[in-house]
This record gives sequence, structure tokens and C-alpha cells, in this order.
Amino acid sequence: MKVSHLATSVLTAVFCSYLAASSFANVPAAINVEIVPTPTTGGIREEIPEKYRERFSRWKAELLSTEIGRRQWDAYANNKHFVLTIKLSKSKGKGAGTDQFQWDDEGRFVGATITLGFDIENGYPSPIYYPVLNSLIGEPPAEPLSGTILAATKMSHEIGHLIQTENANVKLLETQFRLIPEYNSIFRKNGFNSRDERLVGLAEKIGGTPIEIWESREYWSEVNAMQFLQERLKDEPVYCHVFDRIRKNVEAFARKYSKRFHSVPHTCK
Repeated sequence: MKVSHLATSVLTAVFCSYLAASSFANVPAAINVEIVPTPTTGGIREEIPEKYRERFSRWKAELLSTEIGRRQWDAYANNKHFVLTIKLSKSKGKGAGTDQFQWDDEGRFVGATITLGFDIENGYPSPIYYPVLNSLIGEPPAEPLSGTILAATKMSHEIGHLIQTENANVKLLETQFRLIPEYNSIFRKNGFNSRDERLVGLAEKIGGTPIEIWESREYWSEVNAMQFLQERLKDEPVYCHVFDRIRKNVEAFARKYSKRFHSVPHTCK
């Protein structure tokens, strides 16, 4: 079915409203590039209130029960030139976010903060933009997967944002941070007309529209979460149900990005 330009613009406007309201909209399209001195005593700093440390320890143990979780965690824990701060916040609720990105003056990615909601053991985002996290919601005969597995999958998604940012071009990120607010301002004022010549020119400079940039980041992070689930659930009866739901979600809402998800091989018995 061909979607009209008007329908596309309306959907874009609706998406902007959704993005602002969603607790799972965990990073803004424009990443602020902050330049700091190169750390020499890096690693992971767990700034977790005492009353929540036991809960966080369960989430962390679940993540580290897999080889991919241990490998990715250790990559940051053992990097003296990178500081990863992990916090908890009520404001995140059932969601999480990754921000406060930092680079040194030579363009090396040297710091970021992951903020987890107090209640990430519950809550499933929409299959749109989150086909993997949504797959844990369950449907008869399968029960929902909540608790530590859901929390660890959300943590894996956030680590995916770190990996992407580490591989990103810092100059492009600087350009996006500078120009995305201008794009959004014009977009709102012109009645959500993405074919405006000014917006077309800006999109060329920043590597796509703000929504395209944002959704691409989310889908890459979902691939990381999928790799975690592939290992964590491989011997569980629910494995095929979860991966079948991921497949259906991708086909329905993320077909443009299907190659990313197909890069994670899985076989149902």
C-alpha cells in the first residue's frame, strides 16, 4: 500500500508526540558532544542507592549469566580510559536511557551514563521500534517474561547504545547536535512538511531525518538485546515463541531493518 505524503507527515508528527511521552524513548536524536580530559581511572561506576543495590545486583547477575553480557560488561569495567556511570531513577519508571556522552580532545569516546528505571522488571514497550523487548510480553500459551530477564534485556539494549556511539563519527554527531534543533523547529512551523527544501538539505547534512536517525539507533540496540536473549533463552521452552514474535514484529514494523535482525542466527527445535 502506498502511503501519501500527507499521511507520512501526520504519522511523523504523531511519532514526535509519542517520542516525547514514551518512557522507552531513551536517547534524543541529537547527541550532545561534550569534550573532557581523557580518563585514566575509568571503569564502571555503580551509583546505586543502598536500598536498591540488591535489586540491581539481580539484574546485573542475569546479564552476566551470558557470555555476551560478561564480554560487553568487562569491556567497560576494564577500560581505564572510559567511565561508564550506571544510575537508578524513579523518573525512568519501567524504561531506561543512555546519555551524557563524552569524548576527549582526540575524538575518542570516553564516557557515558546509563540510567535505569526503578521498575524495569516490568513493562513492555511497543513492537514499533522495540521488536525485541516487546517479544517478552508473552501470549497464550507462553507466559510473559518479566523480572530479571526483562531487566537484563533492557540493560543489554542500553549497552547497545554505547557500542553504537563508540563506532560513530564524532564530527557527524556534532553536526547532528547543532542542526537537529533547527530541523525540528522548521518541521513544526511548516506544518510537518518533510519535503521542505530546507529540511531536505539539512537531512543530507545530518545523515537522515531526526526520526530516521533515532529509529536506526533503537533498532541497532534491539539487535544487541536480541543477541543477549539468543544466548540466555537457548535452552528454555519459551525460546521459539520469543524469536517467532521478534520475527513477526520485525516483518510488521521494521522490515526496512530486517537484515540487522537476520544477522543473529537462531534455530528453533
